[in-house]
Amino acid sequence: MAPAASQSPARILVVGGGGRENSLGWALGRCPGVEHVWIAPGNGGTADLVGVGQLAIAEGDQAALVQACQQHQIELVVVGPEAPLASGLADALRSAGFAVFGPGADGAQLEASKQWAKALMLEAGVPTAGYWAANSREEALAVVDREQQAFVVKADGLAAGKGVTVAENIEETMAAIEEIFAGRFGEAGASLVLEERLSGPEVSVFALTDGSGMVLLPPAQDHKRIGEGDTGPNTGGMGAYAPAPLLDGAGLENVRTLVLEPILAALQGRGIDYRGVIYAGLMLTAQGPKVIEFNCRFGDPECETLMPLMGPELAPVLLACASGNLEGAPKLSVSPRCSACVIAAAQGYPGEIRSGDPISSGLQNQNDLQLFHAGSQRNASGQCHTSGGRVLAVVAQAEDFDGAFERAYAGLKQVHFEGITFRRDIGHQVRHR
Repeated sequence: MAPAASQSPARILVVGGGGRENSLGWALGRCPGVEHVWIAPGNGGTADLVGVGQLAIAEGDQAALVQACQQHQIELVVVGPEAPLASGLADALRSAGFAVFGPGADGAQLEASKQWAKALMLEAGVPTAGYWAANSREEALAVVDREQQAFVVKADGLAAGKGVTVAENIEETMAAIEEIFAGRFGEAGASLVLEERLSGPEVSVFALTDGSGMVLLPPAQDHKRIGEGDTGPNTGGMGAYAPAPLLDGAGLENVRTLVLEPILAALQGRGIDYRGVIYAGLMLTAQGPKVIEFNCRFGDPECETLMPLMGPELAPVLLACASGNLEGAPKLSVSPRCSACVIAAAQGYPGEIRSGDPISSGLQNQNDLQLFHAGSQRNASGQCHTSGGRVLAVVAQAEDFDGAFERAYAGLKQVHFEGITFRRDIGHQVRHR
């Protein structure tokens, strides 16, 4: 049975194997009252986290995860990635009596189906780009022929962040449509959404919710492009910073009123009890904030950037969300400092990557400098090596962004693997030196 909402859960399971889950495990393990955290399946850096254990269970193995929760008497499960949420992992765990931070499969449609999400936004009156849904190649091409403009082309389902093309012209729009319906994204591309192009800076806002109330985290801004100067192909994210000055306190409250409260009410109207995080990806246009996308989980690398700013109440607040009792939770304190995150990726990312290279690091997690592992694994002899596109996140905090980024890049110099790739201009919007 879960403890009262005002208390910390003693034993926590974090599901996932990326940098996001590494940072969640680290942050939750620091909360008073938390005795032990497990991460399943975790990665090569899990063993370095104090008070954190690793379980070799795939994020999609629902039966084994339920069994592990029973065995370890887990009081809170935090599900990191979108795919297990869309597959109903939270439903399976709740049915077995466990408190889960993360929506059921019904709420996860907010990310798992672009068409479903756009229809919900329309219903809720949430400002977003105009869109056209298409369930066949012919239907999509007919829209382009009729409208005679370039579109943002999005595969309807989960495509690991790679199913979106911001086309510069009609030819690129048509090529993206052909690619989706040719099967590049499998089932995720059985249908698509065409959206009008918006312009303006982008910002990410995260709301922790118990299904009725919410707590907003500081806004964050990430860097999607692989190349410096925001050039080259899109990635999962090459770095981030928070709090993004693009949204001040009044701006954040405006997003709560215009976007988050209406979408939560629309979910309730559909009978969906959404407990977890709502991630609103926003573009700040000349007409005000507009939603580019909603996600049903923490952003990555925004999560790694935000976790070091979270106060000791994080664990009881997530438990209160999972239990449907946010009112009974302590107030979440947030550090006023600036946080900077730089991703170290494998050579070739976001295309074909090299992997299996040994990782060496002299970096120890401190109060103002952290190393979070993402695409790494340990071999039988315990040596840590690269195993994914985004390998590590180096995160640092200071009184201003110049200090935070200087500290993060100095930390990055203590990390090495063959072919290490990173951007030197992360946070260029807020750095003065």
